[in-house]
Amino acid sequence: MELEQRVAELERRLTALERRDSESPRLGDGDFWALEGLKQQLADVGEAGADGGVLYTGSVRLPTGEQYGWQYGAFTEALFDGDWTDAAESFAALGHPVRLRLLREILGGLRTAAELAALDGAGTTGQIYHHLRQLTGAGWLHAAGRGKYEVPPARVVPLLVVLTAARP
Repeated sequence: MELEQRVAELERRLTALERRDSESPRLGDGDFWALEGLKQQLADVGEAGADGGVLYTGSVRLPTGEQYGWQYGAFTEALFDGDWTDAAESFAALGHPVRLRLLREILGGLRTAAELAALDGAGTTGQIYHHLRQLTGAGWLHAAGRGKYEVPPARVVPLLVVLTAARP
């Protein structure tokens, strides 16, 4: 009888979770709330935003419990007039699978070079340090002392935005 009660309780809890999941809103459902807010902001600034703009924003809680919120917007004209080659180093630093994995692991709580070097398939200690230098030089990481690394708070949401934009 105890097993039947446990199974029934698990089924009840699973049904409640499925109901809650199906009733909760998802990003991207419904109207374009972020886009409409951006359009209003552009209208409020008048001619300065006449050609449009882009906005990215995020609210993130990492597996480590740290929380970050970030938003940034830019006028389209400034983006088209800017020097895009300035972004090459930043994109290049993200252009290696091991570096992306290191960033994910660091956001997940592994912070020391020794912890990162212990990962299967991440390479030798020398290779790990090479990747960490590339990420640090591009601003995706900073040294937090004695072989410890972290993603700067102002780069957490932008990193996740870049990953989101890169999805097919």
